[in-house]
Amino acid sequence: MPLEALNDFVVKFANVNGSGSASANSMFAKAILRMGVPVAARNIFPSNIQGLPTWFEVRVTEAGHLGRRGGVDLMVAMNPQTWDRDVAEIEPGGYLFYDSTKPLPPSKFRDDVTVVGVPLTAMCNAAYQIPRERQLFKNIIYVGALAALLDIEMGVIEQLLGEQFAGKDRLIAANVAALHMGRDYVAQNLSPLRLRVRRADRVGDRIFVEGNAAAALGAVYGGATVCAWYPITPSTSLAEAFTSYCEDLRTDPETGKARYAIVQAEDEIASIGVVVGAGWNGARAFTATSGPGVSLMTEFIGLSYFAEIPAVIFDVQRGGPSTGMPTRTQQADLLAAAYAGHGDTKHPLLLPADPGECFEMGAQAFDLADRLQTTVFVMLDLDIGMNEWLTQPFEWDDARALDRGKVMTYDDLEAGRDFGRYLEVDGDGIPYRTYPGTHPTKGGYFTRGTSRNPYARYSEEGAVYVGNMERLLRKFDTARRLVPGPIARNATRATRDGVIYFGSSTPAVHEALGSLEHTGLHLDALRVRGFPFADEIFDFIAAHDRVFVIEQNRDAQLRTLLINEGEIDPSRLTAVLHYDGTPITARFITDAVTRLMSERRPMPEAAE
Repeated sequence: MPLEALNDFVVKFANVNGSGSASANSMFAKAILRMGVPVAARNIFPSNIQGLPTWFEVRVTEAGHLGRRGGVDLMVAMNPQTWDRDVAEIEPGGYLFYDSTKPLPPSKFRDDVTVVGVPLTAMCNAAYQIPRERQLFKNIIYVGALAALLDIEMGVIEQLLGEQFAGKDRLIAANVAALHMGRDYVAQNLSPLRLRVRRADRVGDRIFVEGNAAAALGAVYGGATVCAWYPITPSTSLAEAFTSYCEDLRTDPETGKARYAIVQAEDEIASIGVVVGAGWNGARAFTATSGPGVSLMTEFIGLSYFAEIPAVIFDVQRGGPSTGMPTRTQQADLLAAAYAGHGDTKHPLLLPADPGECFEMGAQAFDLADRLQTTVFVMLDLDIGMNEWLTQPFEWDDARALDRGKVMTYDDLEAGRDFGRYLEVDGDGIPYRTYPGTHPTKGGYFTRGTSRNPYARYSEEGAVYVGNMERLLRKFDTARRLVPGPIARNATRATRDGVIYFGSSTPAVHEALGSLEHTGLHLDALRVRGFPFADEIFDFIAAHDRVFVIEQNRDAQLRTLLINEGEIDPSRLTAVLHYDGTPITARFITDAVTRLMSERRPMPEAAE
């Protein structure tokens, strides 16, 4: 029996990278969004420029689930290389849309799937002479055909085409003609599917935005004026977005001069060097990178920690180790970031769950870096960073003042206040600093990465070194009260089972919790948003007999951090791990937790 669904199904496009399909597939998603129906879109693409398989998944979800569900209801199979794999992924009763120009043997299809063939190549060959036009317009033709099959309003897609090619009337007309070509073929030869899109009002005023762009805008609002970076997937678009925003928002309207400095350095080492130098000089500075970049930056990060210089790093995590899977997502840099540096180092981490929090934490990170005088990491991942998510419009309080932390001024020094660059003052572990040139004769110090006394004078005396290292621990404990706290979600009935999660796993976890509850499995939930961990996290663990820790890496890095920092009995924390490079799904979480709860013994669940 063919699947029947209204505003609740998954469409997956299987294409070839470099075919120009991404913009057409994105237009398909945005058309549904314009009809007031929420969508969750995921672009899964290879790291080469052209020729390898790429997939674009669109979840149509009037209920508002923004994570991946798992499974495909309609497969748009445009890549012969992945045909068998793509067909196998379709749900029983689902639909297969394909280019029927060349006949395929019955063995290539499934008896429990409805096949919808449109001769796309033949239509393009008849209508266009230039090979590139045939390829590009083929994408628009199948969007028109899908619009007719799913009852997507053509006027909405035409409006999107008009916006995309604004000022290029010839391109608009050509794309609209291709769109209608696909629609007309369906109208004359096929029947609509039982998967339908109907106009709704469930989007509201939410915006559709990438996490990288949101974080970049947060950096602008957070007072950042210096960005030094080296291109690396998937963080490059963050630096590029910051550049674009600065051109609009940080350019003097009268003189036209830039009130910012953006440096594309020769490598990641130089990038973080610029950032640390700018932070020492009083500027708010950041870099955007991914795991391999963090590895190269480690020595400068250690300098920032020990010399106590503010810096912000946006780590857009990807599949590792080494080059790994540079265009696939993971949450696998937690340990590397938390303890980056040789010797004993610890760094605050902010863990946003969506673009809204990327904006908020992107701004907050600079206050924390100044307040704590250290490197602060904002831990995005490719799923958040490079995919567009529905999120509430960003809010900003114009009365909000930047928190520059403990900075001794000219007047303070002139009044005779005792200044020791690494002098303990009030028990929070944070000393006062001065900006270069604050006073002609006072407040100067030698910045060094070697051991020194509270007045920044070189010292290798053991007691002096230990005192300084213990003060840095007190500062890290102060950070525990400053980073974003966890958010709890209590089950509808009392339970001794719990789940801890963070970041881009959040929407899939929330959906899975609802599914588990329908089957009678109840779990309290806690979303971690910052490191060092708040006491509430350890209280949550203590209050439950068993806690599942859901994360997207192989080695259970969040679980390891919890055990290490809270001295937790490892048997209390059960790992649920997904690390194949695709964003985690609600079905994976539901199945894994159900199985583990039935077994009632610690055993990690991993995606192969």
